[in-house]
Amino acid sequence: MESPYLSTFSYRRIWQIAFPILISTLIEQMIGMTDTVFLGRVSEVALGASALAGVYYLVLFMLGLGFSMGVQIVIGRRNGEGRLEETGHVFWHGLYFLVVLGLFVTLLSEILSPYILRAMVQSPDVLAAASGYVRWRVAALSVGFATAMLRAFFIGTMQTRALMVNSLVMLLSNFLLNWMLVFGHFGLPALGIEGAAIGSALAEGISLVAFVLYTRRCCDVRRYGLQRLPRWQWRVMRPIWGVAAWKMVQSFLSIGTWFTFFLFIEHTGERALAVSNVVRNISGLVWMMLVAFASTGSTMVSNAIGSGHSELVGLLVGRVLRFSYLVILPLLLVISVFPETFIRIYTDIPDLIGASVPSLLVLCASYLLSIPAFVLFDAVSGTGNTKSAFALEMLALVIYVAYCAVVIEWLRCDVAVCWIAEAVYAAVMFLCSALYLRSGRWRGMEV
Repeated sequence: MESPYLSTFSYRRIWQIAFPILISTLIEQMIGMTDTVFLGRVSEVALGASALAGVYYLVLFMLGLGFSMGVQIVIGRRNGEGRLEETGHVFWHGLYFLVVLGLFVTLLSEILSPYILRAMVQSPDVLAAASGYVRWRVAALSVGFATAMLRAFFIGTMQTRALMVNSLVMLLSNFLLNWMLVFGHFGLPALGIEGAAIGSALAEGISLVAFVLYTRRCCDVRRYGLQRLPRWQWRVMRPIWGVAAWKMVQSFLSIGTWFTFFLFIEHTGERALAVSNVVRNISGLVWMMLVAFASTGSTMVSNAIGSGHSELVGLLVGRVLRFSYLVILPLLLVISVFPETFIRIYTDIPDLIGASVPSLLVLCASYLLSIPAFVLFDAVSGTGNTKSAFALEMLALVIYVAYCAVVIEWLRCDVAVCWIAEAVYAAVMFLCSALYLRSGRWRGMEV
């Protein structure tokens, strides 16, 4: 007989939670697409540099986003336990930490990033363009961290509709500001790649204001303890830190390793880097869909365990996995059949279009493994045992880097062969996550 609690997470309910996350993440991916679409019409150097600088920024941003994802797990557990006012206290403590972290990382980036990029990037033109992008983009890091915390609160309490409003505001403002600053409309100077960074940073600020206004108007702030700033208490912060710190470090190293992939690619030439930027952006459409479903699975697992129904975790993960394949596979098929149509969204350079097709097809195939890998991995994180999740991913990252070092840096293989690294990483993640969930060692984990 089916558990009554399981019926609260029917396929309809999964879709109700996942759809706003899906729309918001797709909109956010379109923000990155905006930069690429505009810069793809400036030059190959600008296009390639934006890939490198964009991933570099993402490495820094993942410190805050990873921490907020850990806080989301704690909020989900408190929400499942019915301790609603404590979800607000958890949110505020997470926000305190992230604002300070954002200011510190911004200052550190201003001092160290020029030296780091100079040591890593070989092309002088790419270095100059990437450095300008990073400086302006990192300026809004604390704002991005604050927005990430608001997302964590709404996902953890399963009020995901709020995400769509925030993301739509950011997309529209980013498109307008990029159009004005990259090409120099309305009497503004044409700033190229730096204009894209400034536009994105300003759009972050506008979207945060919209998110705060939405929260005050549409969320029961008293019910969730959001109406006033609580004083700092280590009693509240201790369980947050125990979960979120591992998630923060894991996310930072994961994206940092991906940055290493792009550095290896840059060493093979500007054309390979431009190809990889195009493929990365097309992949982002699929990737954000996968993130939406994996995040839904994670918060469902956290809420189920908080409600005392840990025996349903396997069934919940299975439902999310089936739904993920149902939605994502048709898109992968369309991209694989019409690859040049998607590539032309990002560039109109004929040689670059043809060179990008093989890598794009390889990446589409790798998602057959990536879908179960990330749904299961986020379920592991959703149990609250982020320390084990960290260990699982570190194993996958070591194998991933070893593949990249041999195939890209040593053998200098074709860029399409280099992208097989994604399938290698996903295979290890899937195997490790499946074995851990099957072992049941996550049962009884206190958060």
